[in-house]
Amino acid sequence: MALQMNVPTVGESISEVTISQWLKADGEYVEMDEIICELESDKATFELNAETSGILRIKAEEGDTLEIGALICEIEAADAPAGGTEAPAAESAPAASNEAKATGEVLEMIVPTVGESISEVTVSNWTKEDGDIIEMDEVICELESDKATFELNAEAQGVLRIVAQEGDTLEIGALICKIEVMEGTIGAAAPVEAAATTAAAPASNNNSYATGHASPAAGKILAEKGINPADVKGSGVDGRITKADAQGAQKSAPKAAPAVATATAAEVIGNRNQNRQKMSGMRKTIAKRLVQVKNETAMLTTFNEVDMKPVMDLRKQYKEKFKDKNEVNLGFMSFFTKACAIALQEWPAVNAYIDGNEIVFNDYVDVSIAVSTPKGLVVPVIRNAEELSFAGIEKEVVRLAKKGRDGKITVDDMTGGTFTITNGGIFGSMLSTPIINAPQSAILGMHNIVERPVAINGKVEIRPIMYLALSYDHRVIDGRESVSFLYRVKELLEDPARMLLEI
Repeated sequence: MALQMNVPTVGESISEVTISQWLKADGEYVEMDEIICELESDKATFELNAETSGILRIKAEEGDTLEIGALICEIEAADAPAGGTEAPAAESAPAASNEAKATGEVLEMIVPTVGESISEVTVSNWTKEDGDIIEMDEVICELESDKATFELNAEAQGVLRIVAQEGDTLEIGALICKIEVMEGTIGAAAPVEAAATTAAAPASNNNSYATGHASPAAGKILAEKGINPADVKGSGVDGRITKADAQGAQKSAPKAAPAVATATAAEVIGNRNQNRQKMSGMRKTIAKRLVQVKNETAMLTTFNEVDMKPVMDLRKQYKEKFKDKNEVNLGFMSFFTKACAIALQEWPAVNAYIDGNEIVFNDYVDVSIAVSTPKGLVVPVIRNAEELSFAGIEKEVVRLAKKGRDGKITVDDMTGGTFTITNGGIFGSMLSTPIINAPQSAILGMHNIVERPVAINGKVEIRPIMYLALSYDHRVIDGRESVSFLYRVKELLEDPARMLLEI
C-alpha cells in the first residue's frame, strides 16, 4: 500500500510552491523523516521529509509549481534494502521502557500576543533546527518587534517542524512552527537516535542528489559568507552540506591577480573592503515606523534657547544633599521632565493625539524617555510624571535606563506615552529636528550645553546655553500652541523656583 504525500502548508499567505530539487531518485528507498526534496515559495525555501519508510515514487518533477495540498509523491511500503546500516543500528540499541515515542499528534504553534500595541513580529533567530527533538518549555526561537525581543518556548515535547524562516515578519496568531508530539523521556530516545546516525553516516558513500548540496539553512549561511558550496565538504548523508558545515566553513584566500600597470589601479591606496550585515528585525521595524511618521504627519519643528545657569547653579548647590537623602543623583532630566509636565497641562493639545476622526486629550502626562541600547533605540515611559517629585523622576529615569541597557526592558515599560523627550546632547549634538514618536503629537529634543555670549540686562555675558527643538504634528498643534509650550518650558528652566511655586 502506498502513502500519498501532498504539498504541506508552509505559511499562512503561501498558496503554491515550486519543486526546487529532488534529493532522492524515483524508485529509491527512503527512511522516515529523511529529506527527499526542497520546495521554494516567493518567501523562503522549505525541506520536505518522508512521512514513512519505503520506495519513493515521484509524481511531480523539478520546476513544477504545485498548489498547497497537491500530490507530490507516493511512498510504497517496503523493507530496507539488504546491507542497510541504519535499521540494524537502531535495532541493536536496547529500547528503554520509558523512551520517547511519537503519539501521532501534531501541535501547531502560533505567534503569541506579546503586547497590546504590537500587531506583528519578525523571526529573529531559530535556536533549534528543523527536525530537532525539543523538550517542553525549551526556548526554540527569538522574536523581535519594534519595541523588544521575546523568546518563544516549546508548548510540547517532540520533533520541531519549522514553518516560518528567519527574517519572516508574521502577524500575531500566524503559524510559526509545528511540533510532532512525543511521549516519554526524550533523554532515553536521544542516544538511540544518535547511535543510529553515527553508524549510518560513515557507511553512506554513494553519490546522490544530496552530494555536495547545501540545505536551505546552510545555503543561506554560505551565501552571507560569500562561499561557493562546491568549496565545502559536506558531512551529512551522502555528502550533504549541513548547517554545521556552513557555520565552520571559511572563505579561501583569493588568488593573487596579475599586476596590471594602469593609472586607475595606481591611484587606489589602502583597504577598500566592505562588510555587509543583515538588518535586525528591530532595526527594520524602527526604519519602517519612522518613514511612516514622516509620510503620515504634518511634522514641523520650532526652536528656542535656554540659559542653563540657574539649573546648573541649583544642582551645584544641592546635589550632594539631594543624593544623600534620595540615593540618586540630581540630573538635568528631572528638570526637563517636570517643566514639560507643567507646560503640557497648560497646553493640552501638545499632550494629545489623533484617533481616526477624533483628537484624544489626556488629563495625565506619561513622558517617554528615548534610551539608546546595544539593540537600538527604546522608549520606556515615566507614568504620571505630573505627580512625581524630582527624586521620583530621577529614580524612574535610572531604573528604566538600566533595564534598557541590560536588555530587560519589557513591552509594558514602553506601552503608552503621551509625550517624548530625547537627549542628543549626551552624544554632542548641537541642534536636531527629532521625529515624532507615533501616535504622539510632539517630541522635545535636548542638545549639548555650550558657553555662548548673550545679552543680560544690556551687558554681554558668557552663559551655558542649550538649544531646544520641539517637533510637532501640525494637524493637532497650531503654531501658537507649539511656540507657547516651548517658551513655557524655557521660562520654567530659567527660573526653577516657578516649578516649586507652580507659577
